[in-house]
Amino acid sequence: MYNGGQAGLTFWSPNVNIFRDPRWGRGQETPGEDPAVAARYAAAYVRGLQQQQPSSGRLKLAACCKHFTAYDLDNWSGTDRFHFNAVVTRQDLEDTFNVPFRSCVVDGGAASVMCSYNQVNGVPTCADAAFLRGTIRRRWGLAGYIVSDCDSVDVFYSDQHYTRTREDAVAATLRAGLDLDCGPFLAQYTEGAVAQGKVGDGDIDAAVTNTVTVQMRLGMFDDDPAAQPFGHLGPQHVCTAAHQELAVEAARQGIVLLKNDGRALPLSQATARRAVAVVGPHAEATVAMIGNYAGKPCRYTTPLQGVARYAARAAHQPGCTDVACAGGAQPIAAAVDAARRADATIVVAGLDQKIEAEGLDRASLLLPGRQAELISSVAKASKGPVILVLMSGGPIDIGFAQNDPKIAGILWAGYPGQAGGQAIADVIFGHHNPGGKLPVTWYPQDYLQKVPMTNMAMRANPAKGYPGRTYRFYTGPTIHPFGHGLSYTSFTHSIAHAPSQLTVRLSAAAASTSTSLNATSAAARHPRAAPVRQLVAFEKVHVAAGGTARVEMGIDVCDGLSVADRNGVRRIPVGERSLIIGELTHTVTIALEQLGL
Repeated sequence: MYNGGQAGLTFWSPNVNIFRDPRWGRGQETPGEDPAVAARYAAAYVRGLQQQQPSSGRLKLAACCKHFTAYDLDNWSGTDRFHFNAVVTRQDLEDTFNVPFRSCVVDGGAASVMCSYNQVNGVPTCADAAFLRGTIRRRWGLAGYIVSDCDSVDVFYSDQHYTRTREDAVAATLRAGLDLDCGPFLAQYTEGAVAQGKVGDGDIDAAVTNTVTVQMRLGMFDDDPAAQPFGHLGPQHVCTAAHQELAVEAARQGIVLLKNDGRALPLSQATARRAVAVVGPHAEATVAMIGNYAGKPCRYTTPLQGVARYAARAAHQPGCTDVACAGGAQPIAAAVDAARRADATIVVAGLDQKIEAEGLDRASLLLPGRQAELISSVAKASKGPVILVLMSGGPIDIGFAQNDPKIAGILWAGYPGQAGGQAIADVIFGHHNPGGKLPVTWYPQDYLQKVPMTNMAMRANPAKGYPGRTYRFYTGPTIHPFGHGLSYTSFTHSIAHAPSQLTVRLSAAAASTSTSLNATSAAARHPRAAPVRQLVAFEKVHVAAGGTARVEMGIDVCDGLSVADRNGVRRIPVGERSLIIGELTHTVTIALEQLGL
């Protein structure tokens, strides 16, 4: 696309913010609520996008990890991202919000980090020297540039009134470590800041150097672009058969099987040879399947088209005029009639960008409008198995469907992309065995009454009735827990080998000087409000039917088994820890040996 003049070489992606609150409209862009998953995703995404050449440091593209940090509110109940001050503890910054950004830079080698619109503890992130120069550049070693979210420098001057003058805003952000402004603010007011002595040549030189260095690594100043490692790529390499098959496979792997009563799924070939009704507002989804921040698809395969490839007859009725499904004039009766006549019914429902999006947080976890009525009515009338397919970026309270014995199976497809319809049908009819897992907790609707979006605390506070956030700290009822996902296969696990004791060895010098990682003494308790549980490792493997696979799981004790204390210092609690692998629990004892004493 770049060689054809249709794109640049810097992409402000990935979004690795933690999906902290189920209402967040941009949660769909992220890898979920878990720091370990987000960190691994971040590094893999960056390495894949940049394809850095080991010998030269050359980049294919420049990735940008955004939005640093504690950014996960767009517009909720009168508070928007341009005015929000996120009050966050050092503990939550260290073990939750900053984890994926560290991985982006340290493990992925990202060329860029984007600071966010919001303030953190009273300071705009794009003017926070402790964050930009301290954490990102010095502590993590960013070899690239720091960029503002679009117009965020203007935002902290005009909307947050953080500085008295525009020139003060320029000085605040450049001295904090910003290198590039997405927007015209620095272009308009930096000269004045220099003239007033608020910005020096060194500030300008540093910003230019950090930005131009990335451009050089991208080959933007080379004489012969065609001679570059990627100079041969062109339009003929877009939408190839292999790329389109990858879109199908990605969609298949992302589908999560939430319910499968009586092993109703996959639908049998006998059912496929008869009539299947495909109803619901997403039955003919196209653009809705690609979510937000998507390129132009090669083509679409709708759910109806996907089912039609398997079923002898596929009858279609939308049931709702659109995803909002509001008002009395919804064609629910026609969908009910189609289900009554069919041998199986597939209902494709959910959300879209008019319900959850950038700038639009949700007010409810329920399905919009009359969708629940449509689903229940169709299920009641159907003479065959009913399969509910949900498209959404965020979690949905589908307790009514989960408890309805007439709804045999439920699939969550996320926003599955251009080939989503084919992937959904491949799972329903058994061409693909689902293995996806939920990246977020699915809460009941009443959870929202206990947690304002503006409360950034991850940890529960029982004294104030605050239940905590995500599976790591919340222990209340759920519709589906983080990591839930069924399969058409039954699995058993056994532990081939695992240590029963681990010894952390610290030298006397390290013990006396370490500020980022410490071990607690043998008599100490766990740091206050340690996670109830924490994902520390995961692998995805293919196991042939009836076969076995041996999987080696590596756990970094310093990352996986440490806990951040209230000061944001990671400590390794000594004593017994429980490792849960599938249905098994293995106990390991952590001991401390301090050398040189």
